[in-house]
Amino acid sequence: MKLQLTVPAGSTSTGLLSFTGYGNGYVLVNGARHNSNLIVTPDHLLGWDVAGFDALTEAHFAQLAGFAPEVALLGTGTTQRFPHPRLVAPLARARIGLEVMDTHAACRTYNILFAESRRVLAALLIS
Repeated sequence: MKLQLTVPAGSTSTGLLSFTGYGNGYVLVNGARHNSNLIVTPDHLLGWDVAGFDALTEAHFAQLAGFAPEVALLGTGTTQRFPHPRLVAPLARARIGLEVMDTHAACRTYNILFAESRRVLAALLIS
């Protein structure tokens, strides 16, 4: 599915990152295809070194907290799965909201929050 690129109101930068599409086993960020797990903020895109949902650890969520977003979106692949509360404790301690959803929903939600100029982070499990 292709998504409409939206730039937050008042932004003149075209270098900000948003999702422009997704499909089975991939997402598009500013038109570039990504087939592996990744972390996306409006100004950062990097690979996320996690083998999959069952391999998530507290350290993975501590890494997300290091970006200091207002809200973190966890895209758990093709189905919504909730991590154990002890794993997400670093986000709670940092007072960072966490929303868990399937990866495609996380892409759509990120774009909405991005368009509202919110400090959003998407941590996506692609497979």
